[in-house]
Amino acid sequence: MTAVEENTSGAFDGATGHDEYLRILEAIQTGALQLLAGFPQQPSALRVQVGEVTIEAEWQVTAAPLVGAPEVAAGAVETPAAPDKPALGAVFRAPSVGVFYRSQEPGADPFVEVGDRVTAGQQIAIVEAMKLMIPVTAQTGGVITGILKEDNEPVQFDEPLFSYSPE
Repeated sequence: MTAVEENTSGAFDGATGHDEYLRILEAIQTGALQLLAGFPQQPSALRVQVGEVTIEAEWQVTAAPLVGAPEVAAGAVETPAAPDKPALGAVFRAPSVGVFYRSQEPGADPFVEVGDRVTAGQQIAIVEAMKLMIPVTAQTGGVITGILKEDNEPVQFDEPLFSYSPE
């Protein structure tokens, strides 16, 4: 018996139990994202328990912002240019480590294309982390000027996904 089966055995029977299980997983996802957004730098592990359900995640931290740096989660940030690279300008960033998806499902139209106008709060992509689909939303309005990652490509926390021109 796995840890998940142990934690949930007998707790979720039938359709109502399944709905309750999905509700708890959604609460865990929301809580975990809020918790991660509050850290000054990305942690290397996270353990979340809601009722009898426990989720543990560990990941390799490649580059973390300095303590006291402003928090960034799919937000609008100016990216400084390296000496040999042009400036990206304003970018929307990955809210989590995971896999970047440009559309809701395989074969569907992408959420946005270069030249599309976006509004604050509009979903522009998805990052999948441990089977959780985390929406990437525009924090401000603007026009998409570049798509910086390929569909189905791994991304790191805070990595630029789209460049845009603010409005």
